[in-house]
Amino acid sequence: MPTATPAGKTAAQKPAPAPNGDFYQLVDLLTPDERALVKKVRTYMETKVQPVINKYWSDDAFPFELLPSFKELGLGGLGFEGYGCAGGSQKLFGFVAMELARTDASFCTFFGVHSGLAMGSIYLDGSEEQKQKWLPAMARWEKIGCFGLTEPLVGSGTSGGLTTTAKREGDTWILNGQKRWIGNAPWCDISIIWARDLADNQVKGFIVENKSTPGFSVEKIEHKIALKVVQNGQITLKDVRVPEANRLQSGNSFRDTARVLRMTRYMVGWASTGIQMGAYEASLKYAQERLQFGKPIASFQLIQDLLAKMLGNLTACQCLMLRLAQLDDEGKLGDHHAALAKAFCTSKSRETVSWGREVLGGNGIVADYNVARFFADAEALYSYEGTYQMQNLIVGKAITGHGAFL
Repeated sequence: MPTATPAGKTAAQKPAPAPNGDFYQLVDLLTPDERALVKKVRTYMETKVQPVINKYWSDDAFPFELLPSFKELGLGGLGFEGYGCAGGSQKLFGFVAMELARTDASFCTFFGVHSGLAMGSIYLDGSEEQKQKWLPAMARWEKIGCFGLTEPLVGSGTSGGLTTTAKREGDTWILNGQKRWIGNAPWCDISIIWARDLADNQVKGFIVENKSTPGFSVEKIEHKIALKVVQNGQITLKDVRVPEANRLQSGNSFRDTARVLRMTRYMVGWASTGIQMGAYEASLKYAQERLQFGKPIASFQLIQDLLAKMLGNLTACQCLMLRLAQLDDEGKLGDHHAALAKAFCTSKSRETVSWGREVLGGNGIVADYNVARFFADAEALYSYEGTYQMQNLIVGKAITGHGAFL
């Protein structure tokens, strides 16, 4: 990040405390091995990703040259046991996601789409044979995946309104339709496509090999203002033939799809918390260096008020997400728990990054100072994987016993 200007220290100035977004020292709740991995991820993100990410963000491009070194972190299938996956607790998964988003939410989204959504679909809804076939290569990042649920005309209504269809003919399924906003789609190897079975009107999942399947095409979505490093695509399926062996054998209704969505909403909660962590630390560092009226602006009451409010939001989200991870590790996580966390954390993230932009003043809209990138990316997380309002309706049904969905 560029140094705030004008900047410097006077003889009377005390050394400024190092920015620390873990105010309650929650990382201490991890095991020594878990803390070592989180530290390894932070070091990687700070030394490899941070120096180049703003250029890629400005260019709407993905840093493919980082993939070989990123693979060496061994994060593929984090939170899943067996099949060559990294394993580990959901607490560890959450802290890693937070660390990734602390530097860049796009990189975290790339990780989550592949390791969470695509691998998670096979892990939760696939047969033993499918898990053995696909997950080891995906865990090694040799096969990159995406998750195709959202459609051009169907967002919040995916549970009952998918227009992408699946028709069975013998041992083959024929898929027709479109998917939109699919992260990793323009370049990945495997797509998890959710389609409505014309025979029973139920949602079913399919593993489609992008590069070798006739009738499968992807157009990159251009001109985004958020998550610009993520390569989103619009998938078109025209008489795409998929063998029965590639149908997710336990993915036979939207209830099965929802199990995957529960996990990804959990991940988005951690990612939005990571965005707040990055924005808070960048804003504090800037305030410590930026001089006005002969003093660092960090010494001004109004700036301290903004920073304290940012830290309050961040810490509240960290504590909420930590409890959610504990529930998940105990097998007690419900859709309503994940929905509340997704709604709350993404909402607070928007608030936190807006205060950070205010701390930076005019520099708050310059990508080189990082906060502008966090500011934009927070908008995408607020809406994707289920809007704020839809999450509240999931929670509302759980606490009142009345479904308000139309």
